[in-house]
Amino acid sequence: MLYIIGGKILTMAGEIWEKGYICIENGKIRELGPMKDGAPFPLPEDGAEVINALGLLVMPGLIEAHCHMGITEEKKGMEGDDCNETVDPVTPYLRAIDAINPMDAAFDDAVRAGITSAMIGPGSANVVGGTFAFVKTCGRCIDDLTVCAPAAMKIAFGENPKVNYSGQGKSPATRMAIAAMLREELFKARRYYDKKCAGMKREEEDFRYECWIPVFEKKIPLKAHVHRADDIQTAIRIAKEFGLDMTLDHCSEGHLIAEQVKKSGFPAIIGPDLSCRSKIEVQNMAFKTIGVLNQAGVKTAITTDHPVSQIQTLPICAGLAVKSGLEEMEALKAITIYPAQICRTDHRVGSLEAGKDADIAIFDDLPLKVSSKTMCTIIDGQIVYSDKSFSLPACEKNV
Repeated sequence: MLYIIGGKILTMAGEIWEKGYICIENGKIRELGPMKDGAPFPLPEDGAEVINALGLLVMPGLIEAHCHMGITEEKKGMEGDDCNETVDPVTPYLRAIDAINPMDAAFDDAVRAGITSAMIGPGSANVVGGTFAFVKTCGRCIDDLTVCAPAAMKIAFGENPKVNYSGQGKSPATRMAIAAMLREELFKARRYYDKKCAGMKREEEDFRYECWIPVFEKKIPLKAHVHRADDIQTAIRIAKEFGLDMTLDHCSEGHLIAEQVKKSGFPAIIGPDLSCRSKIEVQNMAFKTIGVLNQAGVKTAITTDHPVSQIQTLPICAGLAVKSGLEEMEALKAITIYPAQICRTDHRVGSLEAGKDADIAIFDDLPLKVSSKTMCTIIDGQIVYSDKSFSLPACEKNV
């Protein structure tokens, strides 16, 4: 059993306690609440570990809503790059969990930044790239880290599929072809789904289309790589045509069509804005985008798109969004509860509430500030990182 006592607690579920406590048992938050002068609170049980968080900020572990860490490994070149299967533009049956290496150095960087979970999946070279997985950020076995897989089906619009396949002398070489190829795949997948619902025989099942079943059942969304305004609108058009759920990832020109994005009802995952404008379709990217969309009523999260921007810069990106107009509390939500909701894992992570996973980050200041330090990271109730200055007697046994 683990107790965190005395810190300022941002639950991200509405409550903010200037001084509070959290009791953790069996990897879950058992109870939590404010500590008021003269008011009783549960005393730590004998043998429990106690973290003295007095003067520190305690909040849910941060969440990266879209990245490629462990699937595009750092410092390993082609040998560690399993992000894109660039020989076939339509590969829905690929699964991120078969390529994520949790021993990639980026996982350690994430933990040290207070990032406790991440949505990881294929890149955007293909019109359909395969399925993402939502995972915790500390451990050696991907099966043990996985919270949800499949968690989303990756699709991509714009320059990336065009550049990859026009260079090979085959489709898609235009945005028209990208949309047509996606429609064709969805048409075939829907026909397969209808047959499945009608009682398809086991011997008639097709490996290529089985992966689409959770998409058509709306258990997982399409995850659309879109930067330019026209690509965003094409993605919305196709998702509506087939009656599917979707997230708008990157959404670099979303601020130019904020009302259309709001009307679609789809959430947006914004970024990576902490990178150069390396191609034409990101020429209008800006840290103001998330603020504009947020104020328009769009549910928004922030992404580093690691390794495009380093995973540990996630809270700094949120801080820069505040500098460009996003409200501070909304920025904190954009790296905690909002990505949890968008990734459909908010029943387990994203806020500090009884019954949820004990994924907790302790900072010496708001993580949006460059100068803030991660003092302690807890995943599933286990201390997986602590700063040198946060050693004994800050963490001590109650015996």
